[in-house]
Amino acid sequence: QVQLVESGGGLVQPGGSLRLSCAASGRIIGSAIMGWYRQAPGKQRELVATITSGGSTDYVDSVKGRFTISRDNTRNTVALQMNSLKPEDTAVYYCRASYSTIYNYWGQGTQVTVSS
Repeated sequence: QVQLVESGGGLVQPGGSLRLSCAASGRIIGSAIMGWYRQAPGKQRELVATITSGGSTDYVDSVKGRFTISRDNTRNTVALQMNSLKPEDTAVYYCRASYSTIYNYWGQGTQVTVSS
């Protein structure tokens, strides 16, 4: 079993930055594909960014060039640096650890609100 706890969300003005962090416990994340997802009110949850165990990253087009996903396997954490935030980035952001098609774990989410 893996427990994931997100932190770092909050209220930020358009153009601002936030750094989300996800701390894992119960199992090391070294072999997992780690991902950040988000869900805005009335919308489906969408994939934002992923990072493989080897460090390869992928992003949804809407955040490319603005968001950066990273991982620290020694600390069992994954982060999402979000720059140039836009109101449309407002959502609850979730961390996910994927070890296989069967074993996937989610955090409880952290709210990000981009508003002036």
